[in-house]
Amino acid sequence: MSKVINVTIWNEFRHEKTVDEVKALYPDGLHAYLKSVLECDEVKITLAALDDGPEHGLTDDVLNNTDVLMWWGHMAHHEVNDDIVEKVRERVYMGMGLIVMHSGHYSKVFQRVVGTTGNLLWGANVKEIIWNINPTHPIAEGIPSHFKLDAEEIYSEPFQIPQPEEQVFQGWYETGFVFRSGCCWTRGFGKIFYFQPGHETVPTFYNKYVQKILANAIRWAAPKETGYQKINYAPCVGDQFVSDDELDFFKK
Repeated sequence: MSKVINVTIWNEFRHEKTVDEVKALYPDGLHAYLKSVLECDEVKITLAALDDGPEHGLTDDVLNNTDVLMWWGHMAHHEVNDDIVEKVRERVYMGMGLIVMHSGHYSKVFQRVVGTTGNLLWGANVKEIIWNINPTHPIAEGIPSHFKLDAEEIYSEPFQIPQPEEQVFQGWYETGFVFRSGCCWTRGFGKIFYFQPGHETVPTFYNKYVQKILANAIRWAAPKETGYQKINYAPCVGDQFVSDDELDFFKK
């Protein structure tokens, strides 16, 4: 049996409480809906939200037992505690996977981990085609050459991110805008995937291909057995790393 992947889905969970349109789509929260469609024998999911205490549900125990953290935020990025952001960044460096969804591009977590602002252009909800431009990538497994979203918020280039190490999807909107809608990076031992679709007022997360992409991304981002040793300095290893016998070999 495969190792269980422990996933924490972090959601701001504000719109669902205050906006009827969003509440109708995700009555128990966007994160709860994602859990209902992504959890399986191989994937165990924990939920956390902005108002879950001073640590926003991301206690040391939760983070230290999270293989992949999924992040959705929009209206209250500034309320996320900087200490928690730093703990997330450290965990990514040590090997925890990070999946940032939609407006999470402007979260402190995304900015801190990838190192840029995440600024972009945005606009109304219109039809979008998601093009699978890297079909051999593990995140693209089972995804057709393209699929349509009947409504999604325009996100447009220029997108101020580091050059992706891999780009899996490209978004094209009926109004002509384009966007790098699925991008991958590594930071330390951690894998990061940013996925653009997922505006709160449209049923994007109900789309079977969106769900499949997120499920694939969880498995791709899950850490391997190896990882960096957690140290907060750069230790000196001294002048001699090999044994005396090995040194004698080089002297011959």
